[in-house]
Amino acid sequence: MIRIKGTSLIVLAAALAAPALAEARPVDTSTARPMRFEIGASDLRSAISQFSKATGVQVVVAPNAVAGRHTAGVRGDLTVRQALDALLRGTNLTATIRGGVVVLTPGATPNAPVAHLTPVAATPAPAAALADDDSVPQRDIIVSGYRHSLEAAQDLKRRAVGAEDDILATDIAAFPDLNLAESLQRIPGITITRDSGEGRQIALRGLGADFTRTQLNGMEVLGNTASGMDNRGGVTRSRAFDYSLFASELFNRVAVQKSFSAEQDEGGIAGTVQLSSARPFDYAGTKFVVSAKGQTNDNTSGVTPRVVGLVSTRHGDFGALVSVAYSEIKNNEFGYRNWGWGLTKYGAANIGPNVDAATRQKLLSGVWQATAQSPSSWFTDRKRLGVTSSLQYHPGTNFKLDIDGLYGRLWDHRDDYAIATAGTNALTGTSVTGGQMIQSAEIDSSSTLRAASFTGIDLRSEHHIVENHTDFYQGVANAEWKVSDRLTLHALGGYEESDFGQPVFDKVFMELKNTPFSFNMKPTIPVNTYGKDITDPNNWALQRLDVQENTVTNQYANAKLDGAYKLTDALTFKAGGEFKHFINSGYTWVNKVFHNVPADVAIPNTLKQTVGVDTLAQYIVGNVDGVYSYIGDKRDLAAANLQAGSDYRVDEKTWAGFAQLDLDTFVAGMRLRANAGVRYYSTDLISSGHLSQVIAGVTQFVPVSVGTNSHGFLPAANVALDVAKDLVLRVSASRNVNRPGLGDLAAAGSITTRPNGGSLSLGNPYLKPYKATSIEGSLEWYMDRTGFASLGFFYKKMDSYIVSSTQQIPYGQTGLPLSLLVQGEDANTIFDVSQPINGPGADIKGIEAAFQHDFTFLPGALKHLGVVANGTWFDGHQTLFYSGVPRVMPLYNLSKWAANATLYYENAVWGVRVSDAYRSQYLTGASNAYVNAGDGIKGTNNIDFQAHVNVRKGVRLIAEGINLTNTPIRQFASIDYDRPEVYTTAGRTFTFGVSAEF
Repeated sequence: MIRIKGTSLIVLAAALAAPALAEARPVDTSTARPMRFEIGASDLRSAISQFSKATGVQVVVAPNAVAGRHTAGVRGDLTVRQALDALLRGTNLTATIRGGVVVLTPGATPNAPVAHLTPVAATPAPAAALADDDSVPQRDIIVSGYRHSLEAAQDLKRRAVGAEDDILATDIAAFPDLNLAESLQRIPGITITRDSGEGRQIALRGLGADFTRTQLNGMEVLGNTASGMDNRGGVTRSRAFDYSLFASELFNRVAVQKSFSAEQDEGGIAGTVQLSSARPFDYAGTKFVVSAKGQTNDNTSGVTPRVVGLVSTRHGDFGALVSVAYSEIKNNEFGYRNWGWGLTKYGAANIGPNVDAATRQKLLSGVWQATAQSPSSWFTDRKRLGVTSSLQYHPGTNFKLDIDGLYGRLWDHRDDYAIATAGTNALTGTSVTGGQMIQSAEIDSSSTLRAASFTGIDLRSEHHIVENHTDFYQGVANAEWKVSDRLTLHALGGYEESDFGQPVFDKVFMELKNTPFSFNMKPTIPVNTYGKDITDPNNWALQRLDVQENTVTNQYANAKLDGAYKLTDALTFKAGGEFKHFINSGYTWVNKVFHNVPADVAIPNTLKQTVGVDTLAQYIVGNVDGVYSYIGDKRDLAAANLQAGSDYRVDEKTWAGFAQLDLDTFVAGMRLRANAGVRYYSTDLISSGHLSQVIAGVTQFVPVSVGTNSHGFLPAANVALDVAKDLVLRVSASRNVNRPGLGDLAAAGSITTRPNGGSLSLGNPYLKPYKATSIEGSLEWYMDRTGFASLGFFYKKMDSYIVSSTQQIPYGQTGLPLSLLVQGEDANTIFDVSQPINGPGADIKGIEAAFQHDFTFLPGALKHLGVVANGTWFDGHQTLFYSGVPRVMPLYNLSKWAANATLYYENAVWGVRVSDAYRSQYLTGASNAYVNAGDGIKGTNNIDFQAHVNVRKGVRLIAEGINLTNTPIRQFASIDYDRPEVYTTAGRTFTFGVSAEF
């Protein structure tokens, strides 16, 4: 077992840096040791290639900037900087340098357009003999085309000290991705969850979305949305960022930082995703971009728009930019689902005479039975609007001010349909004691009821209309002041808010009485058979009406101040402080009205309809607007309808500071880059709401306000050593912290009711943060400009880990009011109750392999082929508790195996690529019992493609296809016995359009 904590990491950091400190000298300066040059007069492109081969310096230049130009060459013993100046004399090109990369641009006016830059160096190496030119902005490489975006992303990966992967602008915009999550899944170690036909959240290195910190323009970002399906959760209220909120076109760079350093914000044990929106100084002069596409899904009808526009301009020291992205997409996810599996006992009077004695005894003792077998459809009409703005003021090279704003709005309109064995005499709950009669049963060795037939079943249909929206606002200012040649200060201030509202959540429940029914869970898609005509409106009457409204608000304020002081040309000392204030609040209003006493209410057949979208089986549902108008039940709720326990609030304030030493030098002729430092944080948290407490021997639900503090030191060290011209070795060690999820910290609970049972999820404001010690390493081989191969490993030991404790208890023991129960339930009804607790710890380890290569060695047209591929293996475990009994289980969201591959072809006229994303089975929850442990999702394999044709300079036609194989989502219960819960498909999405830039 690896044990590295606290001061041990500081010792390790010092040990890693010691050899370099002993031989500390600058990487390179303009007065560095001269070397011999023998480059004769020739065309400039050839001369630059010779210069790059001789020095190992990577040179990036636009093809048209060197076309037709010549140089007199350079000969003699010169420094690299002197040789470069001599080589460019008379060419009207200017060289600027950052991170060991030379960028050549024409010596034109500030507003002159700059052509897309292309690397021309044939043999780059990081052991450059050039000093960084601080006058060049960080975003100094402008790329064009997928191949070039990969090259630029490769450069950024190589320059980083810790483990990092990047996606650049043309990569994001050109991939057939509906949102950022789907772009990110192509990075090694990232897998995504899908909902309603598109990616929603990410898991990084086998850890779920709550463990990945997402930052936008330097500031942490949070946003809440909702899922249409109960089996995947409803309204999200967590720290996990929902990437479906933004279109991918709004961003020109995404950096995934897997290693932690002291200067980074604490809070992402898995890593940090840095999102960067476009800024005017990313472009030279004025820039216009427009894109218009139509998109359709084969589970729906019609074509919906996807449009993007950007305008950017620069005038002297000032720049301004605005971009807008709007899209609408319709999706219908449909198939089979049930509400989970429970141990169900049959009454003796509910077992038919044809059931044999052995089977009868099993039914009396209890069998694991699917709850409410249900063909269902979830139709979503989703609209997404994003607006970014940026103002920049860069007077010279000593001061920079960037002000960025972003507004996003996501609208969902949903029509959901379901038919389930959930009427008055239902197949739900922990017992069957009504008018139901089981006539045959097939029970396997795990006591799982795989197939059965019944009489006396009451069916229930649902028609559900939902309207919700999320509004996201962020404003952030970044200022940088170069006080002197040695001291640079940086400040950040920002505020953001995410407001989720769900004003419409209206359900109509219809009931069909006393029908024969059978189910068979053995096929891949389970099959239901009904004994009555479920499409006959005369068989259905109104049973119940439900209304719900939800609100969730996140507010976040952030301020940072830090500085960097150059102690020597090789050593830089950094220090800074930060304040963060985060507030999460919300509530749920509900109103459930039964209309079945003494009997279901008859309504006109004109208020009944069949399912309006694709479905496994047609059946009758109620017309929501018509039924509510006819019955007269209220649809607008108020505070009097508050659901007990839903109105909790989490208020979190954090003060943090760090000190870090950066190193860039040579050791034994090898370039060494490193950082080592320590971060301190102190977080005060107040969780307000209601909790169950025993008062005078009685469990009651009472208002509480719980305050806690967590604090500590987080040491970190990262080393990158260029062991050869084309080989980089990285080693990192760190201590990091992850604050508990908001729902887990809530002084509250959420309840789900169903006939004869239900579930209750409780929060725990006394939870401690996750704390993890991480070590990792990688070896990266860079094959000139044509690609790279890498192999890395990591290990994380979490000595505190929040896990789920699950038990089945009578509702009366929960302390919640009986008013939350529905018809047929009382204090003795058994509920599945889960609550997060501070567990004994967990660990995770993994291996990542990546390969990227252009097939330039092939003859003729084949040289335009290329491939990007990666694969990961992860293994991690946690200890869950079922009625107090521990069980070791895989970590949630961890796929043991994952792989991505893209095969592409791109020349000057057209390009095409096909991408495949695979992840193996993973768990999403604990489930309800030791012998039913683990809710999860089966492995998925998604294939996408994109093709384009350049019809003229700056204008291209684009066609895309997403989820070409219509890969299903298959959810299950029980890691041991594979009990099916969900089988749905969301269809294939196709787009066609045009993009242009000027």
